[in-house]
Amino acid sequence: MKLTLIISYYKDLSSLKLILGALNKQSCMDFTVIISEDDANEETINFIKDNRHLYHFSIAHLYQKKDDGFRKNMMLNRSVKSSPTDMIAFIDGDCIPHKHFVKEYIKHLKPGYIFFGRRVFLGKEVTEKIKTHDKKPQINFCSLLFTDSRKIKEGIYNPWFSLADPIKNKGLIGCNWGIMKRELEAVNGFDEDYILPGTGEDTDIEWRLRANGLQMKPMKNKAIVYHLHHETTRSDEINRVNHKMLADKKKANKVYCSNGLEKE
Repeated sequence: MKLTLIISYYKDLSSLKLILGALNKQSCMDFTVIISEDDANEETINFIKDNRHLYHFSIAHLYQKKDDGFRKNMMLNRSVKSSPTDMIAFIDGDCIPHKHFVKEYIKHLKPGYIFFGRRVFLGKEVTEKIKTHDKKPQINFCSLLFTDSRKIKEGIYNPWFSLADPIKNKGLIGCNWGIMKRELEAVNGFDEDYILPGTGEDTDIEWRLRANGLQMKPMKNKAIVYHLHHETTRSDEINRVNHKMLADKKKANKVYCSNGLEKE
């Protein structure tokens, strides 16, 4: 196998089933999956144990002993350590990958770069239809036209040349990106000081990787994910705390974090 796909997951088995179903139809099957669960959910544990034989790829399921608040970065570090391959891609447990998602990351990943994609925001009606109908509707650019979805242009698959604006860099989002494992090890992985959602799993790791000399490479319209609709509850106070922590770490130039893959 060439690629490890790490899925950050928390208490949404219906979405996880859709993701695993999409992975079972990938155009390239040279990958393994790590489900990185920030929880200890018996329903999910039993589902994986009883159904892993239905998938054409191996599944490792890592989870916590108890639900102890936001520990996504800790679980990401555990997953990175467990990765059997040097190529790693990341998605979230609410994002369905396009059928060429794996193929594109395997094709492009190389040392010295952060590869980052974008997402299509599926509308509430489309998401409910996908989750409730036994015969799952096809998801692509054409099928999403005239629906309540947003950013559907991100769903145009184009493997031949980049549609990304070379001037604009919207930055890394944690639900769609890839990198070589050695590059994460060089900055000691994800910073586990972040115990509130946002910033730590994307903005912070991007800053430290770039400060360590890596360049950004867009996967726009190549590696595509479809973000399932759900309500968001992140507060301004959470954002304030995380941004303050990030600013302090930048000021201290903590490129190699103290509380990451290894503990100083």
